[in-house]
Amino acid sequence: MSCPAISVIIPTYQRERVLISSLESLLRQDYPDFEVIVVDQSGQHHPETEAVLNRWADEGTIALYRVDWASLPAARNYGVARCRGEIILFIDDDVELPPGYLQAHARNYASRPEIGAVAGRVFDRMKLANSRPDLAIETLPPQAMDPGIAWYYIDLVHTVKPQQVLTARGCNMSFRRDVFDKFGLWFDERFRGNAVREESDFCLRLRQTGLIVWYDPTAHLVHLGEETGGCHDISTRSLKYQVTFYHNHFLMALKNLTLLQALRLFARLFDCHVLGHPPCNKSGSPIKIISRAIFYGLGFLDAAVTLLKTWRSGERVYTQASDTMI
Repeated sequence: MSCPAISVIIPTYQRERVLISSLESLLRQDYPDFEVIVVDQSGQHHPETEAVLNRWADEGTIALYRVDWASLPAARNYGVARCRGEIILFIDDDVELPPGYLQAHARNYASRPEIGAVAGRVFDRMKLANSRPDLAIETLPPQAMDPGIAWYYIDLVHTVKPQQVLTARGCNMSFRRDVFDKFGLWFDERFRGNAVREESDFCLRLRQTGLIVWYDPTAHLVHLGEETGGCHDISTRSLKYQVTFYHNHFLMALKNLTLLQALRLFARLFDCHVLGHPPCNKSGSPIKIISRAIFYGLGFLDAAVTLLKTWRSGERVYTQASDTMI
């Protein structure tokens, strides 16, 4: 089997030891041709972390780019504009990779030109203790391919059979370079905070090109889910986080879904995240329901304002100018 060059892009924000251990896990991979690109949005690291990163960068082990803004989709775009690989692979800065991880992604592209993206399996460390080994999903239900409600049926943890899926998880996904060069797709930098749904937005647009997203459970990793750094700079209890959560869902829907699909998503989002019904299982306290309903409404208005304010300037909020200078 040929081994296409792989560019592994790692956006990072205020991670320390776990970033180094993630990079060590990646650098142990036995793959003949891959590069590591770290897009660092941290501003400043602990001296120990800084020393290791600088040493690896000086040795050419990694390519280290420091930027003065914090945006997950923008960091992805920044790395794509500076990489050379035929396959572009994104992982988080708090993961553990098994041997053969890069090969597992690469082999999917060899004989199937219709595959534009590979979604890998994700084992969340925080959920492993409560995992159910008896729950093995062979084939995802039809609802998992319906953009209006798929987000409540896609399970990339327990699914054990390779198959076409609607989207990937941002901590473990790869793409053909053609997706960016030939079709001109970029991640939408208007997705904020933890950027929930930015990868779903990208995959929905990818599927409009005729390419598919393929799920391969052998391309698995462990997502450590560290409680500091990464997306956790905004408290999940804060007003900003709550509004941003809904903003991102509505932004994805308003951009990509038909009216009927969008209405189904809005209804399911309200039923689960506002009313608290399964699988969200939130408090049914009237005060909390009312407060969540306010966030829901503010999020919708915020997404509409985002689209109106940027309808001319487009999706590249942070990286357009820097990339034209390369």
